[in-house]
Amino acid sequence: MKSAQTGASDGAPIGDARARWLFLAGVIVLMQAITLLAMGRLAFCKCGYVKLWHGVVQSSENSQHLTDWYTFSHVLHGLIFYAVLRYLLPNASWAARLALAVALEAGWEIVENTDMIINRYRSVTISLDYYGDSVVNSVMDTLAMVFGFALASSLPVSASVGLGIASEIFMAVMIRDNLTLNVLMLVWPVDAVARWQGGG
Repeated sequence: MKSAQTGASDGAPIGDARARWLFLAGVIVLMQAITLLAMGRLAFCKCGYVKLWHGVVQSSENSQHLTDWYTFSHVLHGLIFYAVLRYLLPNASWAARLALAVALEAGWEIVENTDMIINRYRSVTISLDYYGDSVVNSVMDTLAMVFGFALASSLPVSASVGLGIASEIFMAVMIRDNLTLNVLMLVWPVDAVARWQGGG
């Protein structure tokens, strides 16, 4: 019979295993920041200051400060990653799944800030003034995902689903954009959606 204080495979204390996964998640976020800096991304807004919230989507300062409207989408990433990884890796620990979710989010943040994706956003979405995230904003996006992941772990499934739907509706009403529309317009642009997002 295994002790409640040890892991199932190597006998290591469960707390030590959790700490290692969480440390790995932190290292991944650090590597995300270093990689973005190496890619030429600005550490923070070229305006010279950092705000807690920037609420103007059609602005050169969007995706440059700590949070903005798209922070809600990154929280939703966390809800989705939690559900998918819990289904795919039911025997993995919460911390291990979190580290994998952080790796996925950090990977996307890096890809999202390549010239190819930036130019794609600018050509087919409403993000005409988008020239990439600041490193501060990108790291905060990943932390928003972590928040969503932690939230999903403590909420009933129905509450997570309801929160995700409410978030998408709220963003659609407030800025005519959300995670669903963002993915749609990035992958398969629809003229009618583009006109509606442009205020037509």
